Amino acid sequence: GPRVRFGPSPTGFLHLGGLRTALYNYIFAKKHQGTFILRVEDTDQNRVVPGAAEGIEDMLDWAGIPPDESPGRGGPAGPYVQSLRLELYRRASTALLDSGAAYRCFCTPQRLELLRREALRSQQTPRYDNRCRHLTPAEVAQKLSLGHDYVIRFRLEKGVEPFQDLVYGWNKHEVAEVEGDPVILKGDGFPTYHLANVVDDHYMGITHVLRGTEWLASTSKHLLLYKAFGWEPPQFGHLPLLLNKDGGKLSKRQGDIFLERFAQDGFLPEALLDIVTNCGSGFTEKQMGRTLEELISQFEVGRITTHSALLDLEALPEFNRVHLTRHIENQGLRQRLVRELQGLVELVYGDQQVDPDVLENEYVERVLLLRKGHISLLKNLVSSDYSYLWVRPSVSRQQLLTVSAEVDEIGKLVLGLLTRQAAALTVEELNKDLRSLQKQTRETKYSSMMQLLRLALSGRQHGPSVAEMMVTLGAEEVCGRIHRALSS
Repeated sequence: GPRVRFGPSPTGFLHLGGLRTALYNYIFAKKHQGTFILRVEDTDQNRVVPGAAEGIEDMLDWAGIPPDESPGRGGPAGPYVQSLRLELYRRASTALLDSGAAYRCFCTPQRLELLRREALRSQQTPRYDNRCRHLTPAEVAQKLSLGHDYVIRFRLEKGVEPFQDLVYGWNKHEVAEVEGDPVILKGDGFPTYHLANVVDDHYMGITHVLRGTEWLASTSKHLLLYKAFGWEPPQFGHLPLLLNKDGGKLSKRQGDIFLERFAQDGFLPEALLDIVTNCGSGFTEKQMGRTLEELISQFEVGRITTHSALLDLEALPEFNRVHLTRHIENQGLRQRLVRELQGLVELVYGDQQVDPDVLENEYVERVLLLRKGHISLLKNLVSSDYSYLWVRPSVSRQQLLTVSAEVDEIGKLVLGLLTRQAAALTVEELNKDLRSLQKQTRETKYSSMMQLLRLALSGRQHGPSVAEMMVTLGAEEVCGRIHRALSS
């Protein structure tokens, strides 16, 4: 089967753009019984953030798209971290030196900086002028004997072959005409992206490279490297950009596109996988609520279009609501939500008098089933609107009397209703019953009666409908709360 890889730089958290690239690679691998590899590309040592590589692997696990081979899991083609593969790049660049496809460049940083400034002054794109390409073997030997520092550059030849991109079709970029010979091995012995990526894809047996469209223009350069090594290149497919819904770049500044943040806010990974593929392409259907299994079965690389993918993050709560509903309906997944909700209740209401009954699985499960479809995040259920579910209100008879003088009559009517009705509490039935109860009061208006009951049940003026509160709390708990309020 195919071998594909996701190659992030460990410079920070995994964001939605990275997640999408990883996801397309994962789906492609699973669709064709292949292997999905995580490779950490840390050759720019100045920008490496400690712990970032582990964080990225953790977030792929959290998202449900774990790699088959990776720094954490190991595998037959390791090490999976580029800074541990320096000997390989050194040997590869020596082979290119020997064949004449690469050369040593002794230009000082000062000279390169002057070239750059000169180009900018005359409004040209800065590029290396290939000066060291023309040094004779004797000149090279002399500079080496004097101990001059050097980098290794690759000779860009004119006349590149076109290649067929899986997404963009036939493509070629005459790199030699627009740029100078690129550095492939730096003075510190670290490779640049171009060399490391070609060498590693070859030795890791990568068959298909699915990566962001920002690399499309470099692919001709990579293919020249494959040719210089005499290696068979993989197939390339470039994924269109992921942009804000207004067409701007996703902003990392606000930190609102990092997976960690979505995880902390309680979004389900399935909702993220669904939304980043929904705004893109490659799938037969676009409906909200697709699971990973459905994404895999619907995926066809040929369906990916070149249009930018516009991501509307304001729709994420709605995606999450759909996936949360699916989780609540599934018995196995529901048990996980019950435990999670119990934890949230203890976290938010732990310092108030939470009755142990309130944390019983059966009660928490009933709350979930009744609020299914109404909430977009599990943590909505511990917001102040829902505090009545977890904390018994302390409401005095005096407070109730300010709403209506018929406190006792109304209380008795509701208690009588619930003892008759306990078996089949539904919101529709209760609404009808409460209407007819109100007709049995002397002067209390329906709205006042509802206000009274809401206060007795929750201690609050606002919140869900009274019927809904009653159904969620259950007859026994409602009767207990009304008794306590009347006798306080």
